Amino acid sequence: MRTILLVVVWLCLGLSLDALSLNGRRIETVDAEGAEAAVVGERLKRVRRGWMWNQFFLQEEYTGSEYQYIGKLQSDQDHGNGLVKYVLSGEGAGTIFVIDENNGDLHATRRLDREEKAFYILRATVVNKRTGQKLEPETEFTVKLHDINDNEPQFSKEVYTGSVPESSDIGTSVIQVTATDADDSMYGNSAKLVYSISQGHPYFSVDPNTESNDMCDTGKFVRSGVIRTALGPGDMDREQREHYQVVIEAKDMAGQRGGLTGTTVVNITLTDVNDNPPRFIQNITKVVELRLYSIYQFRVPESAKSGTPVGRIKATDRDIGKNAEMYFTIVSGDGIDMFDISTDKDTQEGVITVSKPLDFEKKPSYTVEIQVQNTQVDPRFMSAGSKDLATVRIGVDDVDEPPLFDKASYLMEVKEDAAVGVGVGSVSAMDPDGARSMVKYSIDRRTDMDRLFNVHPGNGSVFLLKSLDREETAWHNISIIATEFNNPRQSSHVPVYIRLLDINDNAPTFATVYETFVCERTTAGQRIQTVSAVDADEPSAGHKFFFSLAPEGAHRSNFTVRDNGDNTAGILTRRASYSRLHQSVYVVPVVITDGDYPMQSSTGTLTVRVCTCDREGNMELCNAEALSSSPGLSTGALIAILLCAIILLMIVVLFTALKRQRKQEPLIISKEDVRDNVVSYNDEGGGEEDTQAFDFDWSTATPGRCRRLGGVGQTEA
Repeated sequence: MRTILLVVVWLCLGLSLDALSLNGRRIETVDAEGAEAAVVGERLKRVRRGWMWNQFFLQEEYTGSEYQYIGKLQSDQDHGNGLVKYVLSGEGAGTIFVIDENNGDLHATRRLDREEKAFYILRATVVNKRTGQKLEPETEFTVKLHDINDNEPQFSKEVYTGSVPESSDIGTSVIQVTATDADDSMYGNSAKLVYSISQGHPYFSVDPNTESNDMCDTGKFVRSGVIRTALGPGDMDREQREHYQVVIEAKDMAGQRGGLTGTTVVNITLTDVNDNPPRFIQNITKVVELRLYSIYQFRVPESAKSGTPVGRIKATDRDIGKNAEMYFTIVSGDGIDMFDISTDKDTQEGVITVSKPLDFEKKPSYTVEIQVQNTQVDPRFMSAGSKDLATVRIGVDDVDEPPLFDKASYLMEVKEDAAVGVGVGSVSAMDPDGARSMVKYSIDRRTDMDRLFNVHPGNGSVFLLKSLDREETAWHNISIIATEFNNPRQSSHVPVYIRLLDINDNAPTFATVYETFVCERTTAGQRIQTVSAVDADEPSAGHKFFFSLAPEGAHRSNFTVRDNGDNTAGILTRRASYSRLHQSVYVVPVVITDGDYPMQSSTGTLTVRVCTCDREGNMELCNAEALSSSPGLSTGALIAILLCAIILLMIVVLFTALKRQRKQEPLIISKEDVRDNVVSYNDEGGGEEDTQAFDFDWSTATPGRCRRLGGVGQTEA
């Protein structure tokens, strides 16, 4: 396996080199005098050998005072006559590497570090000292540094952090640490690492070496150390010790003496598992069947409502986080139905609350058994002791309670025609305390503002104060108060629902106002209207109405009533023709009777107009009398009334304005301006021959102008 890896790394390095010659082989080059190798036809000339050297090796970190000798370059063109000069070029030529130009000796001028640069590529040639002409083409060669163990292993982190569940099995992997060595892993054991643990015994161990995949880019092998648990489940308990600090060493030279060492710190934490059950903690304990039970004692007043906290019990769990979450249950006892328990998520305490009403007189104390266990259980650690029990004793304190009614609510019924003073029902309450104080009753008048009811203060009988009407209000809801004689502050209320029972005290009436007409030309027995009825009463068997023509309308009647048997009736004609000129409106009295006891009836009047109709029986024209006889006002009538009101208002406004104007402008300004004479006559003018119309004394008239206006003569100034 090692041989294969070495070959792979060597090939990786060989890709970056330009055809280096290996041990003992001579590089073939083209003779300088023959220039290039030419191909003539298919014949190939043979190129003779010119240089005589191999690749060179140099040990790193040389500490000598003189230049470090590398090797000697020799060319076939060097005949020892001193005419050849060696010339060096390439990486570090002249600075790091120098060559003796006369004999080709190659030296390094300073100490080199393989970890900085593993090899150098140089070029060499020979020239004629006199002419400076190259005698050979340049040829590349390599100077490779041999590694020494001068680098200690380095971990990828200075401090590692890992964790492992407590109670893990021996050999459970915790974390993997990795160190690298900058030395050459292909040369000797300088980079071969071995891991060991120097601090952390006996809890943990580390695998000496775990070889990983090689990295072709660096030519190094990565060896990792896996830290594992070294003790069994019983010895790795988080509750005893949670944190550990482990020191890991990595030593090169395969761990042999003289190798270099690197260290790192690994902080390991044991994570929690649910291996501890919750336990009650209470000073008062009892032993039952060799098992220790905790005892809690609480007291609660009997007046506590449902949901009232009674007390808290606490259990502890050595685990943490979700492994320490717990829930409580009541498993037995005479108070299993009277109390509940829940878990406070913040404090992990069990909160006991009241679930049903308590009564000191019935039971003064209760005992319950409460169990606690984790919400999340690890099957590996389940056992009979994974749960814990506690006994809780709860005492009930007596308090002065208000009177208690024997019912939560009362339903009473009374007929709507019941007389004042008639009893409706009764309520009953008593003092639940041992004193059994007397109770008096009253009505909360806020629920009976009309004072329709009253209650006897001693026996709780409810009776009427006023008459009732079911059609006005069918239900009455009142509240009755029971108060202790000795302590009036102790009182309680109870709702009382009173339903009024219906009696047949309302007569049926038409369901609506009907507008009916009949055509002048029709047929006898023609139905002109269907009527129905309503009744404010609500008989238990439902409504049943009967329709008939009133006796006063049966004599010489023009219409008849036919009962349809379904609480409706039809109005039918008894003649084939009617004349709106002779009689435009008919009144049909209809008697409506219900079917309940005592029987109630009423007479409804149906108004029928006589109208002119087309051939299809559609109304065309009805008399004004018929229109006016119909109930209500038509739109036209309303408009006419509105116009009259507007005209009347305008007249009043105009009259007021004229009256104000007359007061402001007097007719006679001064006595000298009285010049006009007004003459009235009733005769129609007869022209020039009518002289009698103007028969008056002109001598007394004031000069002016005469104008004739509608039989009134006016003389204007």
